[in-house]
Formats: sequence, C-alpha cells, structure tokens
Amino acid sequence: MIQVILTSLAISLILTILLEVGFFFLSGKRHKKDLLLVIMVNIFTNPVVVMSYWLVVTFTSLNATLAIIPLEIFAIVAEGRYYKKYGHNFKHPYIFSAMANLFSFGTGMLIQYFI
Repeated sequence: MIQVILTSLAISLILTILLEVGFFFLSGKRHKKDLLLVIMVNIFTNPVVVMSYWLVVTFTSLNATLAIIPLEIFAIVAEGRYYKKYGHNFKHPYIFSAMANLFSFGTGMLIQYFI
C-alpha cells in the first residue's frame, strides 16, 4: 500500500508541475523567478492535497468528488497567496492559481479517463 501511495504522489507531482509550468508559459509569463515559484508552490501543495485525498477516501465514507473540492480550494488559495506575496508578474494571482489548477486537474482527469 505504501508503494502505491508513494507512486501516486510522485506521478501526481510530476504531472502537476509539467502541466502548470505549461500553463505558465501558455499564459504568456516568462519571468524565471515566477517559473521557479510555480514549481515550488506545487511541491508544497500537491503532496498535501494528494495525501489528504487518499486519507479521506480510504478512511471515511465521504464521496470522492466531495473530498476533492475543499482540497482544490485549499490549493488555489495557498498558491494564490504565494503568487501574490512572492510573484513578480502575477496581476491576478488567485485567478492565475485557479486557472492553473483547473487546467492541471482537468487534464489529469482526461488522462485518467483514457488510461
């Protein structure tokens, strides 16, 4: 079970970073420190969200969809705060965070659907 969780954490983190970095460039951002910030905030938030999700769906009867909503909101708010405080070119940090998370979450759902 631990191996499954660690593999899931690693795959989720790698895919999230790749997708959100892709979103960063697609949104026209180029500042190197902002790119590093995107990577760092995902290193902080993604494992917390993924592990919390695993714990909730494994040890409670809460619906998986209901479990993910507050976790994604947490990620959006936490990342938005980092972008606002430390970002150089984030005019709307919370909107960027929401769109980046929607992009990576949606793409992840599509990947899971086709696998």
